[in-house]
Amino acid sequence: MLAQRQVESERDYMTIKEMAIKSIQNLPDDANWDDIQERIAFIAGVRKGLRELDEGKGIGHDRIKEDFAEWLTN
Repeated sequence: MLAQRQVESERDYMTIKEMAIKSIQNLPDDANWDDIQERIAFIAGVRKGLRELDEGKGIGHDRIKEDFAEWLTN
């Protein structure tokens, strides 16, 4: 829970550029362009998902459980 609050707090005050720079700085020194691209794409995807949840576009837990049950039985 503490980590989630820290992420939310950072998300509220950091610009996209600052988040990208911080993310790249946290990669190992031997990171390559693919590693950087994957990290940025991951962060962008998570932020998009969080934004969609904030907008009420998420799928409810019960619906996900039903979908998984259907997928696993087929």
